[in-house]
Amino acid sequence: MFESLPLLPADPILGLSAAFQQDTNPNKVDLGVGVYKNDAGVTPVMAAVAAAERLRLNLENTKAYTSPAGYPGANNAVVGLVYGTGHTAVSDNRVRTIQTPGGCGALRVAAEFIQRAKPGATTWVSTPTWANHIPLLGSAGLTLREYPYYNYATHSIDFDAMVACLNNVPAGDLVLLHACCHNPSGADLSREQWQEVARLAQTRGFVPFVDMAYQGFGEGLDEDAYGIRLLAESVPELIIAASFSKNFGLYRERAGTLSLVFANETQANAGMSQLLSVTRGLYSMPPAHGSAIVDIILHNSGLTRQWQEELGQMRQRIQNLRAELVSALNQRQGERDFSFIAHERGMFSFLGLSVEQVHRLKNEFSIYMTDTSRISVAGLTTEKMAYVSQAIVNVLRA
Repeated sequence: MFESLPLLPADPILGLSAAFQQDTNPNKVDLGVGVYKNDAGVTPVMAAVAAAERLRLNLENTKAYTSPAGYPGANNAVVGLVYGTGHTAVSDNRVRTIQTPGGCGALRVAAEFIQRAKPGATTWVSTPTWANHIPLLGSAGLTLREYPYYNYATHSIDFDAMVACLNNVPAGDLVLLHACCHNPSGADLSREQWQEVARLAQTRGFVPFVDMAYQGFGEGLDEDAYGIRLLAESVPELIIAASFSKNFGLYRERAGTLSLVFANETQANAGMSQLLSVTRGLYSMPPAHGSAIVDIILHNSGLTRQWQEELGQMRQRIQNLRAELVSALNQRQGERDFSFIAHERGMFSFLGLSVEQVHRLKNEFSIYMTDTSRISVAGLTTEKMAYVSQAIVNVLRA
């Protein structure tokens, strides 16, 4: 049976990471992998997380399964994080939330849930979108279509084209949106644009499906949830996949949530039963450790403050790196305007380089990024800033 299986090519980003690890150049720089790194090039354990883990170690007295929905305390805390205080969807008991194995798990559970509600449902994704959206949703049987989003020539959102497309999305289709820190472009919707998307969802009757992998990495915890909270006020149904890999630094713990807004409490109860049935068929019970850490931090005022301060420092570091990169590039050349990088949010940005130029950066300078010239800004360090910016200028001028 197994002899018929073909060898598949390496995942583009994971393949880059493997090549980077094998590179012996002491000046090598990995701008491909989408994880936060400090100025030493390390993905740190947040101090609040380490403190919560110590509490967890002292408090845990069993390794029995968690409930299928996960920790009730964590779910309640996450609802506050996502929807804020006093949201009507929450007070009307229309929200149901479960823990999942990371944001990927949330997306896949959502896809399986959608497939039960409307087999083969069409889900519209932005061009571009995070590459893993396609297999996570498509492999569940959903039909995928695209709507315009990012204009590579202007390095900005082509909102007119996006609106024109969404204005023709049939009722009952789903539209996948990035809550903040759009991956891979870094170009986020403004509040006025979110308001227009909410209006379109109301008038057209499509269901917003929001991926929030970077809450707190853009403008702030509340600011980054603006679109979600607006949609939850505006439409009867909403799907939210959230990850704690980035804002809590819990990458390997696979901690995430799936939260749905329903039209009423009766539908919410029915929907919750279906969600738990889906997860039973996929992984039965969610992993415990990561969500337990989130639970502890969000229910301890001191740890909550410490976590928010650390997250703010991470967010500010990324914005500083963006500004430093623009300055370094502008000091070395005047032919191309890179100022858009400083106006974007989160870890990612397109440099606007050709595939040939990207390959030259890898082969001649050991600077790694995807063929689309998408970089993870968090992979930069102050020490390597001059080296990276000069290498980019060199390939531009060749």
